[in-house]
Amino acid sequence: MPNRLVTHSLLSILLLFLLATVSLFVGVYEFETDVFSILTSFFDSSVNVSEADRYILFDLRLPRIVMGILIGSMLAVSGTCMQGMFKNPLATPDLIGITSGATLFAAVSIVLGGVLKAFIPESLHFYLLSLMAFVGSLLTMLLVYKIATVNGKTNVVMMLLSGVAVTAIGFAFTGFLIYLSKEEELRDLTFWNLGSLAGATWMKNALLLAVLLLSYFFLLGKGKSLNALMLGENDAKHLGVPVEKIKKQIVVFTALMVGTTVAFAGTIGFVGLVIPYILRLLFKSNYQLILPLSAVFGSILLVVADTISRTIVAPSEIPIGILTAMLGAPVFILILIKNKKSLL
Repeated sequence: MPNRLVTHSLLSILLLFLLATVSLFVGVYEFETDVFSILTSFFDSSVNVSEADRYILFDLRLPRIVMGILIGSMLAVSGTCMQGMFKNPLATPDLIGITSGATLFAAVSIVLGGVLKAFIPESLHFYLLSLMAFVGSLLTMLLVYKIATVNGKTNVVMMLLSGVAVTAIGFAFTGFLIYLSKEEELRDLTFWNLGSLAGATWMKNALLLAVLLLSYFFLLGKGKSLNALMLGENDAKHLGVPVEKIKKQIVVFTALMVGTTVAFAGTIGFVGLVIPYILRLLFKSNYQLILPLSAVFGSILLVVADTISRTIVAPSEIPIGILTAMLGAPVFILILIKNKKSLL
């Protein structure tokens, strides 16, 4: 098993590196100097490159690719963990209301931002949307977890049902804010909901990396535990798996990852659904393989989708959420068809 995991991991990381490198060369802007010389200039000041080339590569294109790698990875791992915990191939973080909570608070910041900015320091005005989206995801997670937990035990079915209810409430209030919004606010809210990596910066990537490393420290080694949970919680307990601890960690760190990604890039759907499903077809629900590999294949999917989104209708840009939905919706339908007997 370790040798198999190492082999697949190395091959997938190599594929990710190649696709990210190709993405560096693809775009509307044509560099005056070759990309490798521009990259070298970062370490060797004697290499002469134009400021425009340096800015496009280091401040726009490279941060965007890195953000795609980080966000794609976290969304895929979040979906994989949720599907393992719920023992359901249709489970995603959206189901427990995290995305709707972030969307609602983002809508509040867009529509009522002028009022809110009067109560917060001026230095935080630029980050208001991201902060509000993150707070919304965190509060939603705490609410759903509180409803689903009794005497220290979390009922996953209750969590799912409460998540559906909270999602409905969140989108209802978001719809009301859309109704109240002006034309410019409506446009901002619409584009934010469709998702984009255009706002990538090195500061945001540093925060995303910190969240990724913290979350993966607790989650990536849970493959055996998720395999045991597939047998049922009672059987998993008999095998020595701390079921309640595992569920708490999955809920908390999934909320942290999804909340951060939604805060920085808006709503990007279906990554957490498509990647675990494809890997499950290849590795037969073995989470010791699926969980770590989803971290790489999620990055691959989002880097490819973002490269297409900023080139297919150049110089304009298609929101990346549209492309991931176009890919994810057919897969979702295939999952439903395959599982319709068990769902009826």
